[in-house]
Amino acid sequence: MAISNIRKEVMKDLEKDVDLFEDKFLITPEKIWQPTDFLPNPQSDSFISEVEEIRELSKELSDDFWVSMVGDMITEEALPTYESWLIDMEGMDQHANEGEGNGWARWIRKWTAEENRHGDVLNKYLYMSGRVNMREIEVTTQHLIANGFDIGTARDPYKNFVYTSFQELATYVSHNNVAKIAKKSGHKLLAKMSKMIGGDEMRHHLAYVEFVKRIFEIDPSEMMIAFRDMMKKKIVMPAMNIRESYQEKKSLFEEFSNSAQRAGVYIGQDYIDILRKLVKDWDIDKIKSLTPEAEKARDYLMKLPDRMERIVTRMVVPESDFKFKWLSKPKLKISLS
Repeated sequence: MAISNIRKEVMKDLEKDVDLFEDKFLITPEKIWQPTDFLPNPQSDSFISEVEEIRELSKELSDDFWVSMVGDMITEEALPTYESWLIDMEGMDQHANEGEGNGWARWIRKWTAEENRHGDVLNKYLYMSGRVNMREIEVTTQHLIANGFDIGTARDPYKNFVYTSFQELATYVSHNNVAKIAKKSGHKLLAKMSKMIGGDEMRHHLAYVEFVKRIFEIDPSEMMIAFRDMMKKKIVMPAMNIRESYQEKKSLFEEFSNSAQRAGVYIGQDYIDILRKLVKDWDIDKIKSLTPEAEKARDYLMKLPDRMERIVTRMVVPESDFKFKWLSKPKLKISLS
């Protein structure tokens, strides 16, 4: 679908404030936390004993919990896919200004740099936990990046910003729930780490919410229709194509999703709560000067949370005896000679 000239002009208009967005919502590498702040220091004499403590505490958490953790980590590790998608969005130009890119391209690179820390720290922590088969996880991660994904936005910045507004809040919810579960089990380091990751996700969510809010002020009807279109399609989770070794694409997502729901990491009600928050944050009910089609889109969005809630309340998350390779013992050691 061709992107309208109005969308391009709106992105150009907002670009003038990208520096302000960076100052408000992003943090420089020197001032933000880094993965090593939450991990045992390999240069310390206490390194081995700290790793052993992590391994002991990790034994107390359920398989569903660890499956959820693995899914969260793999989702974060697939960052190259998300950056390559967003950098192709209309309004992004990574070739401007002698390769430094325009303001939006700079935003995406800096956002990516912050997000990159999440996969790094979760990967190392899972490695130390002793609860997971890291080789199987690495295979899954490679598959997910190689497969790419289609979030149903094409190059449309309006739809992309709806997606990122939703998805950043979804990851906040997931990491925050991991923090609560870990804290309850006495896993204080994991709880603190997950809480900090969640804090990043919330900060990024607020940035994308701000972008959409600004677009509503300039181009309300088209922004409303874009929001409606994304919710009609449903927000596709980044891990939708997840699979284990020798499996077909998309073969594992349902089992992973069920595990996350059983563990209380991300449930159907969370999706509805996120939608309600976006409707409220963007003042959907108060937006004026809408076209007839946009008015219908608003009506759809206002009714959608209640409609979805009626469906979710009838859903039952199935128990399962599915054995994830992620939690299995490694069967062989690859010779690198």
